[in-house]
Amino acid sequence: MNNLIIKQYYGDYGEIETGAASTTSAETGWPLWEVFIRSKQGLDHKHAGSLHAADAQMAIENARDVYTRRMEGVSIWVVESKHITASNPDEAGELYEPAIDKVYRHPTFYDLPDEVGHM
Repeated sequence: MNNLIIKQYYGDYGEIETGAASTTSAETGWPLWEVFIRSKQGLDHKHAGSLHAADAQMAIENARDVYTRRMEGVSIWVVESKHITASNPDEAGELYEPAIDKVYRHPTFYDLPDEVGHM
């Protein structure tokens, strides 16, 4: 029994033993889609999961059926996984280092009233 373990990062599809990167389902040949759902108006889209679909319209319909069965969302985005590029967690120090000394970019110097809601 041969087990192949590959360390991958989100959005990262490394080479398998064949040497080719793959984001398609072995059974159907359909590409992998990443699904983002917005739960309420005014909030951000959040990553909900992934699914295989033949095209964007099918991906939206399948995402609606799988991820919003109980009226959890008001908007769905689908993105083919091969179009997503992610940063490497091992390089986070160099990538985010310049932002450490810019505390003025974050609203930590005052308290928001409870009436403000989502901000």
